[in-house]
Amino acid sequence: MLITKEFRFDAAHQLLNYNGPCANLHGHTYKLQVSVAGIVQKSGMVMDFGDLKNIVNEKVISKLDHTFINKIIIQSTAENITLWIWNQLEEFLPLQKITLWETPTSFVEYVKSENK
Repeated sequence: MLITKEFRFDAAHQLLNYNGPCANLHGHTYKLQVSVAGIVQKSGMVMDFGDLKNIVNEKVISKLDHTFINKIIIQSTAENITLWIWNQLEEFLPLQKITLWETPTSFVEYVKSENK
């Protein structure tokens, strides 16, 4: 079974060595979905949504919300931010998929591979 929790955070960034408008400092309201996989436990849940929320807030949202992301991730593309988020969470959660929207119509998905 797959369960998913959704988050939002606001942050500024700029793309380095990029010839386009995103080379300028600008911000986004990012939407993040974190999906974990597992079997239904005796509690009737794969994982308590509250526990999932607390882990993501501590390991990711508290570090990215209202920041200049380039201070954390030098080339702060949506792809690199998604990889960074995965790396922050993989030790603590049975991750299956992370989806990060940079705009309402543009997003990146990182899906656990069979080899990972």
